[in-house]
Amino acid sequence: MWLLLQTILLILLYFSFSCAVSSSDIIIPSCQIQGQFNLNGNQKTGDVILGGLFPVHFFTSVPDLSFISDPQQPTCHGFYELGFKLAQTMAFAIDEINSNSNLLPNVTLGYTLYDNCINLGIGFRAALSLASGQEEKIILDNTCIGNPPVLGIVGDSPSAHSIAISSILGFLYFSQVSYFSTCSCLSNHQKYPSFFRTIPSDVFQVRAMIHILKHFGWTWAGLLVSGDDYGLHAARSLQSELSLSGEGCLAYFAVLPWDKDTDELRRIVNVMKTSTARVVIVFAHESGMINLMEEVVRQNVTGLQWMASEAWTAAAVLQTPQLMPYLGGTLGIAIRHGEIPGLREFLLKTRPNLHHNNSYGNSMFWEFTFQCRFAPAPPGWLEGGGAVCTGKEDLEKVDTEFLDISNLRPEYNVYKAVYAFAHSLDDMLRCMPGRGPFSEHSCAKLQSLEPWQLLYYLERVNFTTPFGDQVSFDENGDVVPIYDVMNWLWLPDGSTKVQNVGEIKGSVFRGEELILDEDKIFWNFKSRKPPRSVCSESCPPGTHMVRRKGEPKCCFDCIPCSEGKVTNKSNSFECTSCPEDFWSNPQRDHCVPKKTEFLSYHEPLGICLTATSLLGTFICAVVLGIFFYHRRTPIIRASNSELSFQLLLSLKLCFLCSLLFIGRPRLWTCQLRHAAFGISFVLCVSCILVKTMVVLAVFKASKPGGGAVLKWFGVMQQRGTVLFLTSIQAVICTAWLVSSSPVPHKNTQYHNDKIVYECAFGSTVGFSVLLGYIGMLAVLSFLIAFLARNLPDSFNEAKLITFSMLIFCAVWVAFVPVYVSSPGNRADAVEVFAILASSFGLLITLFGPKCYIIIMRPELNTKKAIMCRSPETLPPGHIINSVSQLHRVFWSFITNYTNFIFPSFELPLLGLGIRNLI
Repeated sequence: MWLLLQTILLILLYFSFSCAVSSSDIIIPSCQIQGQFNLNGNQKTGDVILGGLFPVHFFTSVPDLSFISDPQQPTCHGFYELGFKLAQTMAFAIDEINSNSNLLPNVTLGYTLYDNCINLGIGFRAALSLASGQEEKIILDNTCIGNPPVLGIVGDSPSAHSIAISSILGFLYFSQVSYFSTCSCLSNHQKYPSFFRTIPSDVFQVRAMIHILKHFGWTWAGLLVSGDDYGLHAARSLQSELSLSGEGCLAYFAVLPWDKDTDELRRIVNVMKTSTARVVIVFAHESGMINLMEEVVRQNVTGLQWMASEAWTAAAVLQTPQLMPYLGGTLGIAIRHGEIPGLREFLLKTRPNLHHNNSYGNSMFWEFTFQCRFAPAPPGWLEGGGAVCTGKEDLEKVDTEFLDISNLRPEYNVYKAVYAFAHSLDDMLRCMPGRGPFSEHSCAKLQSLEPWQLLYYLERVNFTTPFGDQVSFDENGDVVPIYDVMNWLWLPDGSTKVQNVGEIKGSVFRGEELILDEDKIFWNFKSRKPPRSVCSESCPPGTHMVRRKGEPKCCFDCIPCSEGKVTNKSNSFECTSCPEDFWSNPQRDHCVPKKTEFLSYHEPLGICLTATSLLGTFICAVVLGIFFYHRRTPIIRASNSELSFQLLLSLKLCFLCSLLFIGRPRLWTCQLRHAAFGISFVLCVSCILVKTMVVLAVFKASKPGGGAVLKWFGVMQQRGTVLFLTSIQAVICTAWLVSSSPVPHKNTQYHNDKIVYECAFGSTVGFSVLLGYIGMLAVLSFLIAFLARNLPDSFNEAKLITFSMLIFCAVWVAFVPVYVSSPGNRADAVEVFAILASSFGLLITLFGPKCYIIIMRPELNTKKAIMCRSPETLPPGHIINSVSQLHRVFWSFITNYTNFIFPSFELPLLGLGIRNLI
């Protein structure tokens, strides 16, 4: 559709000329123009002409189209002082360039300026006239006859005009630099290849708005836009940017009507009044804002923070005492202001000239400024008391916006646009032959300049204005963006002032940068502080947001984070889990290291077990000393002293190995603890097993023909048996450590907020084999001792071994279920307790009676007392009775203590004939 429109317009443009061949001797082709548009404007001749489109009038009267005769040309009315000032600024810039010997030397710039009357049709006709020329007849030869061509156009101002014009001029590669068109759609350089602008795109204006919203924490705002390309594209960009940035949400969105639609305006204001959003963003023109504010005043909607787009930021028509109670404190985005030295002096030279084509608008400006009319005055003017203009009025004595150069904004953009063309042309003329950018390194020539050649240089232009602003265009034809942030100050005397409170500038490398002087900002609220405009207040630490169903993401409820999770700073809609070694604090706002738990030397349980282990080691040392000192006494010699010494040493190792289970698990302690435990206990049980076998062999040898048995139980055989049985356990431990070694492990399964340091077995099979081998030797010792318990001897050590193995097996049988069901460091405590209990059981039952006789009843430590065979005939204090009584007391203590510690565990001693054993 768009391509078709372009083609039709080109055909119309082409056929506006009729080409013919003269009948002279020399055949010269030429084109004759068929008609001209009735356009109003100023002209100035020069070597090169620049065109300009400016809104010198507000309104247009278009005659009815009857389609039976040629249509009448539209007429313009309603003088627009600012538009005339823009046109004069372009004239000033061209005069300044012509007087500058460093820029375009030996080239004089001229201009052709047209009034577009803020009408798309008139602006479009003016642009086509500038692009095609107004020559009545064009001679198609190589001579330079006629007016110089127009190289480019400065304008147009409305975005809708620029869209229509640039779609045709882009097809011709005819350069156009706008000073006021901000629609983001014009940044499509493929669609509009010859369009440039010295005002930032609405995309940047939208980003500037979002930066201000973010700066003050306003996440909940309303959006009102005009129904043209300017407003609708701005709305689309704002919604897109908010969605991508996640910085805020729109509470409502409405399109302002073009005409004064009372019902629609009432509906819009009702939405604003009932909404919780305190910030209202408006992308609209002055006329739309005037209609809206009339309804706002009627409903008395106060307490709103207005944010103005550049289209109405400086609108004086809205800065009235009636509207300032509502619009006071408005923050707006304004075109970058600049300084143009000499402009005021140039404007003061403006004089009316009714008979010169270079002074269009001067007389209208004069009449508008001095409220007079040139002769002949309209009918009724003099009768109504109106004055007649003389042309000699003093312009300096009037207060007019035309002469105000303190706030040059669109004028500054016009100034930059003219200089962009001038610098591009200057760069082109400075091209060195043979080094040019075109085919065969050629340069463009002014006499045969093609539009696309100037376009090449315009794309690459880069200069700095006297005010210090850099001017260059990016790949989309957009200028380096910069905006001023304005604030509407309502003074105590009722007057108003629009003051600059900051700026926002864009950079390729740093992005957008907002600079605000908050101390200067006037807030139209009782608190004199920025308002709060949020749908939901930010969630406190330790909670996360849950979006309300059917509402924007800025509306949410705050839900506490669960245990082990804290507020996610990057995504507030979910809580983040703490790392493995951390847990959430009570406030759930940050992670703290988990408490560590292991069987420590510093806690009461660890201290008690350590003390008990050292006590057992000390007792073993004492008993070893007693046995060594009394090693020649009958009772020591009768109990196989060498095996007794080995047994005491192994028991000492058993007590000491329990210390490896206390303290923070480390790799070497995890690997050593079970190996030391297994080897120590196997050494201990092996000594008991050999001792039991020796007792049984001695009694076997006392019978006739049994002497040969003793040769298998000599000293070397005893040592070898103990070493062999212990070596098997050493092999088991080595295989376990090599294949799957125990390692320290952080266990978080027992408690979420704690780390239980423990030693992982690595291989449960290895640990089971280790325990099973100990249990096998213990059961074998028990069975052999049980068989020898009734051998005829007053001091039959088999009874002591049987009883000690019974205690040993009871402890370790009870250990297995208790160990499996004990969590954390309690498992280590259970294992240490089992080691200490079994070690003390062996120490007391095997060496307690002997130490009692050696120390307390030395008279019984004789060969005669030991060899006595009838316990019933012995006195009450004899060793046999003493041992039996001691066994009964000890067994009662063990039974009661075990039931206290493990109340749910029944010792499996039924049917074993315990009473017969003791």
